[in-house]
Amino acid sequence: MADTPLTAKKYVDGIYIPAGLLIFGTFIVKKEWTPYAALLAVLLGVWKFNSSQPKKILKPDAFQEFELKEKTIISHNVAIYRFKLPAPSDILGLPIGQHISIGANIQQPDGTTKEIVRSYTPISGDHQPGYFDLLIKSYPTGNISKHLASLGVGQTIKVRGPKGAFVYTPNMVRHFGMVAGGTGITPMLQVVRAIIRGRPTGDKTQVDLIFANVSPQDILLKEDLDQLASEDSGFRVHYVLDKPPEGWTGGVGYVTADMVTKWLPKAAPDVKILLCGPPPMISGLKKATESLGFQKARPCVTTAPIRKANGDRTRLPVIQAIICSARPAFSSEDLREPRA
Repeated sequence: MADTPLTAKKYVDGIYIPAGLLIFGTFIVKKEWTPYAALLAVLLGVWKFNSSQPKKILKPDAFQEFELKEKTIISHNVAIYRFKLPAPSDILGLPIGQHISIGANIQQPDGTTKEIVRSYTPISGDHQPGYFDLLIKSYPTGNISKHLASLGVGQTIKVRGPKGAFVYTPNMVRHFGMVAGGTGITPMLQVVRAIIRGRPTGDKTQVDLIFANVSPQDILLKEDLDQLASEDSGFRVHYVLDKPPEGWTGGVGYVTADMVTKWLPKAAPDVKILLCGPPPMISGLKKATESLGFQKARPCVTTAPIRKANGDRTRLPVIQAIICSARPAFSSEDLREPRA
């Protein structure tokens, strides 16, 4: 929506045709007034154009409250939360590849209240004005995920952003290889959808995605992914399960260097690998990709991993690492698996 071409029908019908009629009518009625009519048409056109642009709502340094409009239950601990923007034409203003921060005052075990902030990637985009969607998996020890799960329609959350160093632009690479684990699919889906939306205007980026989960029931948004793959020959998804059912034909176990070799593009100057998932998976994949000729991953996150009460380290669903194979490119944004 934010990138509507100047030849779009709304501009033709709302600006160009009325301006042309104003100038032509003035020329017929009083020819000497035509220059003034042209100037007026330009001024009105500029005003109309500016007033028709969607308003970007996000503020990077200030939390704003957004009302929960709708909650769609996906499973016992996964839901899609739709939050309303102030006006139907408003957009978040979130560049593809970046994420938002959600803050909440959470009561601690000692009875005190502490502001907790976690990062999430919406599964919606700026081409969908008026709202944004978050896919959240709730964990028993997760501060923000539990808080979101407790919200009722009409209640609000605090959001700020955008955050992140990675911004996708059309044809920035020839081929993306992606590896996602669990809710790490959310930032990948954001990029994939942007690429496919860009096909009519020349985005030729190829994408191969490895999506790792424990069981078939854990594969989030599988119908969406399969539909995108069936409709776009430039996107392929490869599923890996730790506990596959009988007759499973996809990958089995952890994502390995052999799987990367089989399904993802080979190292080349115009290839990048995006990683998003649990820290052990990311750590193993960094080593695996290095052994295959890719550059060492350079995360651009500045926040430390979240440590849970049991000592485990976890990350939220934002892109964690970009791995290049030519000279070092920009660093990537931190990707985190959601146990917040």
